[in-house]
Amino acid sequence: MIRVVLFDTFGTIVDWRSSIAHESEELALSKGLTNFDGDAFARAWRAGYAPGMARVTAGKAPFVSIDFIHRNRLDEILPGFGLAMLDETERAHLNLAWHRLDPWPDSVSGLTRIRSKFMISPLSNGSLMLLATMAKRAGLPWDFIFSSDMHRAFKRNPAVYQNAIRLLHLEPEQIMMAAAHNDDLEAARNEGMQTAYINRPTEYGVDQRADFAATSKWNIIANSVEDLADQLACPAI
Repeated sequence: MIRVVLFDTFGTIVDWRSSIAHESEELALSKGLTNFDGDAFARAWRAGYAPGMARVTAGKAPFVSIDFIHRNRLDEILPGFGLAMLDETERAHLNLAWHRLDPWPDSVSGLTRIRSKFMISPLSNGSLMLLATMAKRAGLPWDFIFSSDMHRAFKRNPAVYQNAIRLLHLEPEQIMMAAAHNDDLEAARNEGMQTAYINRPTEYGVDQRADFAATSKWNIIANSVEDLADQLACPAI
């Protein structure tokens, strides 16, 4: 029955925390900061993600690309981490670190297997250029890309899932949403999609407060993208 599998990307397919930590640590070292905590920096930066989107969803701010939300948060936290000296060019380059995130070890191989049987795409809060650049760099084999720019909304706004269904011209039950976040899957299920939970219990490191395991009877519960491919009976590559 499934024709398309849509994937959350940040945390589910790519390891944003380790990627941002590594890149920020290299930058800090080049500035002479030897005690810089890249993991704490990554977590602090990410902490502005949900509140920035929530203001848009609540109608308190107009829709903007996630890149602008990332940049606003970056400017807020740089002084606290000793990086207030960064100029505009350096800040702009660092902000694009979200376009250079590395995939989890099982992501590319698992997606390649799933793509051999189904159409696959991100359904992500990332911008179009962020998702396309990330995919090209990391080798993520998407068939197409659903970005927040396309929907002019962020998950968990029902409009995101509804618009994806409309654009695919499929019945909701022919679409599976795969994510490492239970609330993302709940929103997708509310629109009639099938659901697959992929467990990423270390996504937030010491800040992890939820999503240590599946909290509902999703259609599939998997430990990796490869495990999802196995449960979808996708051939080995």
